[in-house]
Amino acid sequence: MGQFKNFFWQWRGVWITTPLVAVLVIILRLVGLLQSWEWAAFDRYMQLRPQTKVDDRIAIVGIDELDIENLGTGNIPDIVYARLLEKLKARKPRAIGLDIYRNLPEEPGYKELVQVFRSTPNLVGIEKVVGNKAWEIVPPPPELKAKQQVGANDLLEDADRKVRRSFLYVRDRNGKIVWSFATHLALHYLEKSGIALKRIAGGKYQLGSSVITPFEANDGGYVRADDRGYQILLNYPNGNKHFNTVSLTDVLSDRLPPEWGKDRIILIGKIAESAKDSFFTPYSGGLIELADPMTGVEIHAQLLSQMISAALDGKSFFKSWSEISDNLWILCWSGLGAILTWRLKITTRVKRFPFLKIVTPFLAAGVLLASTYLAFLGGWWIPVVPPLLSFTVSAIAILFYLAHSAAEIRKTFGRYLTDEIVANLLESPEGLKLGGERRKITVIASDLRGFTALSEQLSPEEVVKILNIYLGYMTDVITYYHGTIDKLMGDGILILFGAPTIRENEAERAVACAIAMQLAMQSVNEKLAALGYPEIEMGIGINTGEAVVGNIGSEKRTEYGVIGNQVNLAFRIETFTVGGQIFISESTFNEVKSIVSINGEKEMKMKGVKEPIKVYEVVGIGEPYNLFLPKQEEILLPLHKPIGIQYTIVEGKIVEESLFKGKLVKLSAKGAEVQIDNVEEGFIPPSSTNIKLNILSGRSTEVSKDIYAKVLANSAENGIFYIRFTAKPIHIIPLLEVLSKHRNKV
Repeated sequence: MGQFKNFFWQWRGVWITTPLVAVLVIILRLVGLLQSWEWAAFDRYMQLRPQTKVDDRIAIVGIDELDIENLGTGNIPDIVYARLLEKLKARKPRAIGLDIYRNLPEEPGYKELVQVFRSTPNLVGIEKVVGNKAWEIVPPPPELKAKQQVGANDLLEDADRKVRRSFLYVRDRNGKIVWSFATHLALHYLEKSGIALKRIAGGKYQLGSSVITPFEANDGGYVRADDRGYQILLNYPNGNKHFNTVSLTDVLSDRLPPEWGKDRIILIGKIAESAKDSFFTPYSGGLIELADPMTGVEIHAQLLSQMISAALDGKSFFKSWSEISDNLWILCWSGLGAILTWRLKITTRVKRFPFLKIVTPFLAAGVLLASTYLAFLGGWWIPVVPPLLSFTVSAIAILFYLAHSAAEIRKTFGRYLTDEIVANLLESPEGLKLGGERRKITVIASDLRGFTALSEQLSPEEVVKILNIYLGYMTDVITYYHGTIDKLMGDGILILFGAPTIRENEAERAVACAIAMQLAMQSVNEKLAALGYPEIEMGIGINTGEAVVGNIGSEKRTEYGVIGNQVNLAFRIETFTVGGQIFISESTFNEVKSIVSINGEKEMKMKGVKEPIKVYEVVGIGEPYNLFLPKQEEILLPLHKPIGIQYTIVEGKIVEESLFKGKLVKLSAKGAEVQIDNVEEGFIPPSSTNIKLNILSGRSTEVSKDIYAKVLANSAENGIFYIRFTAKPIHIIPLLEVLSKHRNKV
């Protein structure tokens, strides 16, 4: 069960996208929005089919503009058709089709034409059966109707005015079956071969070895089409090629070879432009060609050729899947599009770029087009546009999801490495290579004073809460000044200016950022006070110099970082600060001295450094930043009664064992003046030394909890030194505040 849940979760995008997209596409198809696109695909496949030879079993006598000009009239008299039919009969065709309405006499020659109708058993005339109005119906020649030698010449036009379907038969207003013009002629032709049209199970017909399946409203690319009568899809077996066509004048003038027309089906119809008997077909225009219509008599010849080829040559009629099969087909391609695109999410190694995963969806789309085209050649009209659309939409939906997920991952990644480092790793060609480069950078090292001691007095959840508040404000400031957070070390922050992106005035922005960070501490403490937490303070050290920046680690675990003595120097400078102070090195000062405000300079002896280091206390920066720390003049007032203490030196994280005694003689909320008990025997710690002190009880040897402080200055002669509190136990804070408020009254 767990494996199934894991599998489902890993492929969740596929399970959600596949049915949703498939249902959407099916709905679009059902409302008809894809029908015209599917027709266009059908037409394109039809045009791309290999062209076959013109069917020599069919010939056309086309009445063109020259014939009409020679006759001197557009209304051709019956005597002309009578003479034409007599000459064609003499050529012994298997059947003659007169695709011209002749329900009314057109003198002269009506009697002669009637006589020809009566004496020609293989002649088929036409009538128009389909129509909602009386004037839309054209009756047949009475003499041919009486002999049942009449077929319906109705043609079906789709909404785009193209003829893709035709009738096997239609029903007249009385519900009687009227075979189509082409069907009548095909049966006359096939009679000599002993082939007849047979009704079989399922409402289908069999012609020779081929089965004719009736067209239904939603076959192929159609949606709720008019499927009255018995319709079939036109295969256009001769493409856009014209049948063997001669003119009326050629026949009447005996200009044709003696054997012309023998054993053929001869169709007679008007092909003159003035006759307006032309229709658009799948071959009417392509991607760049102009629309080229086909005459009505040629369309009848196409259906006639299709039926004869099916009966004698075994060529099948067009077939379509059921609606359920079509919908499953759409669902499958929706799933395939989702799966192939989702696989882009599952990559192994960056070095092995998933080229095949990128190309596969395009190959799959090609397979869809190729398979449906091959099926089309085999007589199957399988939907093309709906599955292609579902495949594409699923792929796009998954891509959008992956892009959104990547953005979220990048956003999350940026919370750990900053957006600039993420961009350097993911977008730069060199971003993931191990190694580094030497570069001049400015480094900020910040740390909360006494936070380690404070954290021991709070629960882990409270410590995390305080850190999140503090780091939230600091991150906003650092981002604003385009700094790069290289590391978050508990309550400490290492910030880079000049890596990975190089900008102008790196040192100036670093100093401005440090001042803004100190100013933001007021907002931090206001929020902490509202939550009942003690005030916290931060010290900052800044240094400018050359360091090596880049990717450090191995193929399995890599970290973007910075290495060099200049980084270490920034940390050491930071250790000399007390809460609220900013110290910068001489190299940084030289970069910003034209706009920075300082509160004195100091030379400090640092561990591991031979020569003293000069540092400057920054209190502000001018244009264009205009940031200044508020002046805090703290006055130490004498206590009426000194407070006894014991203290010891803190070296790094190690507390020495030697204890010294003294007393607090002056006090403020943040600092104190300490006097040792015995100047000769006591120990006065040097400036910037960290100490741990405890308040002694006046009545016993009990001591308070640890208080941490930094020595600011000392006077060896008087045995006095000054301290700044860096960490105070929570329960001591109210006591010190009371003592500082009433120090001259106690």
